[in-house]
Amino acid sequence: MNFFDRLADRIATVDSVVSVGLDADPSRIPDHLQEKDLPQWAFNRRIIDATHEHAAVYKPNAAFYESEEGWRSLRETIAYAEGKGVPILLDAKRADIGNTTRQYAKLLDDVDAITVNPYMGRDSLEPFLSREDKGVFVLCRTSNPGASDLQDLELDTGEPLYERVAALADLWNRNDNVGIVVGATAPEELESLREQVPELPFLVPGVGAQGGDAEAAVEFGLRADGVGLVNSSRGIIFAGEGEGFEKAAGRAARRMKRRLNEFR
Repeated sequence: MNFFDRLADRIATVDSVVSVGLDADPSRIPDHLQEKDLPQWAFNRRIIDATHEHAAVYKPNAAFYESEEGWRSLRETIAYAEGKGVPILLDAKRADIGNTTRQYAKLLDDVDAITVNPYMGRDSLEPFLSREDKGVFVLCRTSNPGASDLQDLELDTGEPLYERVAALADLWNRNDNVGIVVGATAPEELESLREQVPELPFLVPGVGAQGGDAEAAVEFGLRADGVGLVNSSRGIIFAGEGEGFEKAAGRAARRMKRRLNEFR
């Protein structure tokens, strides 16, 4: 089974398309965990315990783990999530050329899927794309305010750059392991991209703290067979503070699941 087959099973098991973003910002970890050997791991373990029944995947962002203690915490987090039966999608946005990208692709030895940046073209992504059993989500139309600086640029063909990226991702999907990242803050683009690439699963960030369109995220973010992911990070893991933060996170994950399921 490839990643998207496994994801389909997970979605059916928990009746959820929620991706829980594990952006374990050290500055926001509650005080009572700061004295732990690995505060980020202590935080993530409690989040996983509280949310795993509602999570289709966990999506740790590599930026929050770029330290010796961070990578140790991430390894513990991955192993614990796997023990709960939840796949790990590493939000790393990696890509390069030659030996460098082959080194980056080794991250897939430890996780189930990864996000990648298509800016350097097909050869920069080949070591990821060739891993038939792993998921590869290509950045396409992101939810940040500056996305239009490049993604909306019109090509000679008349199409915006993000549509060309989607078309390329579709071509690169020879192993049925490619999806694209499309932000929920751009519902019109979500709809047009779903029409353009109906077979690609979407990872849709921006629902939650960024105020994205939940209905559009489900209607256009999910493939016809229901496979796709809608991510919330801060809106779930930092729903509460201090003692009992994990209970607030569990309630937030459940609300997110129910909200999305209204439109499935």
